[in-house]
Amino acid sequence: MTEEEFLVLAQRDKDTAFSYLTIAYAQKIYGSCIQLLRNTEDAEDLLQEVFVAIYLSLDSFNGNSKLSTWIYAITHNKGKEFLRNKTRIKRQGTLTILDDHSEGISSHTINFNHPGVELEDKERAQILFDAIDSLAENQSRAFRLAKIEGYSYTEISEMMEMSVSSIESLLFRANKRLRELLGEYYLKNKS
Repeated sequence: MTEEEFLVLAQRDKDTAFSYLTIAYAQKIYGSCIQLLRNTEDAEDLLQEVFVAIYLSLDSFNGNSKLSTWIYAITHNKGKEFLRNKTRIKRQGTLTILDDHSEGISSHTINFNHPGVELEDKERAQILFDAIDSLAENQSRAFRLAKIEGYSYTEISEMMEMSVSSIESLLFRANKRLRELLGEYYLKNKS
């Protein structure tokens, strides 16, 4: 379905248009949620929140941006909101635990399975995602959108409000840095 056809459908039948979006974009939105939260239960909760927000704001989509860009913006904003709320709740819970028991809280590694990554060795997957996380924020975001979520450079430039050449530059630097980081890891662990 083209964007113009979708706009006409959304104006005529909001529920059918929403059904189309859930089928066409659920996997990409879920992938974005996993990228943001690194936890499958939280990602599923966020996915639901994103679809509720999409449904409620479907009437306001006017086609000024690409549909995928509009959906990504909602997902990104809802993800930030989700993280803020979770951090606030965690802080309140941490203060309560510290007050009740006067002991520190042990940290744990978040275990997740990204739908786009089918590595049997979870340690290697974790190392890869840690390396991506260590990139500069714009590089990490552009890399995830291009290489993990499969957006085109044009879509990424709209999402990040940058020129396509700037996106290409970010991805070039991200790839170079990842080769350095991961090359060091593989040299150290070669046996």
